[in-house]
Amino acid sequence: MTTRREQTSHESSELILRAAAELFAEKGYRQTTFADVAERSGISRGSIPWHFGSKEGLLLAVLERSVDLIRGGLVEEPGERAEPEEVAAGFDRLLGGAGALFAQPTTKLFVTLLVEALEPGSPIHGRYVEIHNTLRDHCRRWLERLPLPPGLSAETLSVTLIGAGIGIHQQWLLAPERVDPKQSLAALRTLVAGAVLSAGGEPPAGG
Repeated sequence: MTTRREQTSHESSELILRAAAELFAEKGYRQTTFADVAERSGISRGSIPWHFGSKEGLLLAVLERSVDLIRGGLVEEPGERAEPEEVAAGFDRLLGGAGALFAQPTTKLFVTLLVEALEPGSPIHGRYVEIHNTLRDHCRRWLERLPLPPGLSAETLSVTLIGAGIGIHQQWLLAPERVDPKQSLAALRTLVAGAVLSAGGEPPAGG
């Protein structure tokens, strides 16, 4: 049974994580201080290292939480093989899931911290690799059940789809007045679903 002290500690951790995620996304990791997180979360500055040890520990905890949110937002994969008539609806669900991820504030965090993740010896490099692997693997498993055109593997198409989705998201963050993510995802869906549907009953390519 959870004690009141344990519950309070968990609630404090959640407030700190939520505030840190928002601030890292808004200001970047290096520009965010414990004082900023304390002010945003309403939790004392001294409590933050008690919960997470260091600023790097806080960052890793934020990314871990964000990875869990992404996993939870992924659409359900189809069965052993999707019939052609199920393909269009399946792409609607797949790209609808991408649109839902765009709307999450934590998704902006991955764009803000990308440069730091690419630095040699970065403590968050592994988390970024995990995030991209998670997205590609999920997309690949979904595509393997579809009738892809000859010569087009699920692995290659998953890289293309994830890359297109990330590119759309970044363009929208930079120029929201010019980029409509829903329309862009719909265009992507039309292009890819059309190619898959044109393959008809061909067996799906391996990853």
